[in-house]
Amino acid sequence: MIPGADEYGVEIAIDEADVEALLSVDPDDVDAPPSLTFARNVFVPLTTACRYTCTYCTYFDPPGRASLLSLEEVREICRRGADAGCTEALFTFGDDPDDRYAEINVQLAEWGHDSIHTYLREACEVALAEGLLPHANPGDQTREQMAAVADVNASMGVMLETTAEVDAHAGPRRKEPGQRLRTIRTAGELDVAFTTGILVGIGETWRDRAESLLAIAEMHDRYDHVQEVIVQPVVNNERWSGGSPDLETMRRVTAMARVALPEEVSVQVPPNLAPARELIDCGVDDLGGVSPVTDDHVNPEYAWPALRELEEIAASAGLPLRERLPVYERFLPPDLRPDDFDGVPADGAGSDEPDDAAAGEREWISPPIREALSADDDAGRRYRRVLESTERGV
Repeated sequence: MIPGADEYGVEIAIDEADVEALLSVDPDDVDAPPSLTFARNVFVPLTTACRYTCTYCTYFDPPGRASLLSLEEVREICRRGADAGCTEALFTFGDDPDDRYAEINVQLAEWGHDSIHTYLREACEVALAEGLLPHANPGDQTREQMAAVADVNASMGVMLETTAEVDAHAGPRRKEPGQRLRTIRTAGELDVAFTTGILVGIGETWRDRAESLLAIAEMHDRYDHVQEVIVQPVVNNERWSGGSPDLETMRRVTAMARVALPEEVSVQVPPNLAPARELIDCGVDDLGGVSPVTDDHVNPEYAWPALRELEEIAASAGLPLRERLPVYERFLPPDLRPDDFDGVPADGAGSDEPDDAAAGEREWISPPIREALSADDDAGRRYRRVLESTERGV
């Protein structure tokens, strides 16, 4: 039983035979991908407040020290990103930061907002106005919270991390796997193209890793909405000295992810945290969002690789490298897809499809995002260059 699943109304069954089969997977059981992808983004750390106090995380600041970006600061970051050719504004902040930070509540109220989610919506609108497609990671969300911001995001995400209860999720407010799975399910119900992933090395067992990957696969099978799954190692920092998983562990768990997930779901490793060169043959086909402008604010001690380093990773694997948008091409309506698109369209035709989502009738791209992608301006042309590159490479 996944902790918290019943409490959050999540019905999910992990077959023991599937767990055992996945535990037997090794890198020799998977093939290298045909190509590698990445996205150009800017990190927008909307606030450093978080209701959780996970022992491996350096992102959150304690009450009294947490910050909240103004819309003017958001606009400046986005402008720098657009000028550098980025297509994605990655909004990061902790879960429900206004839940235990009085000063964050006061600041939000002064700016005319009663929650961080209404403020996030306004920040996403700023990003769209500056020519970037928002991809927000607001942590655990209720249906009401996600619905408040989904239409101004090209895609969204939250890391499942693990289906296990681990000591690393310490503190009076612990992350509940059931709540994370509810957020992933909510995204499927709202037709939101979604990114999730597992965190490796925080005290979970191999069985936990297999169950976590199978839980993600089951959610995708129901809603057809997961676009990529990140396999991310925990890394040493000022709050975590427990070490990182070794290469053998990363190779095996990456291969497990590739086997557990359907072909249309990308397997991603962050190249500033994981040994990407040694993982490509384990099924990795995406290197994530990489910023030419901003730091990785979640892992500030680990610098993003330059584009030439990504090219070297791809070259060492003998693979083409191409840029992508923050929303994968299979979620785009036919009139916005590139002519040479040969992927599997996202049509909601999962094996356990919700009754209210007929196959082929789902709208993954909201009117604001469609308008941005269709715009006849610098941003619109920048998006189309990414989609329509004739050589499909950089």
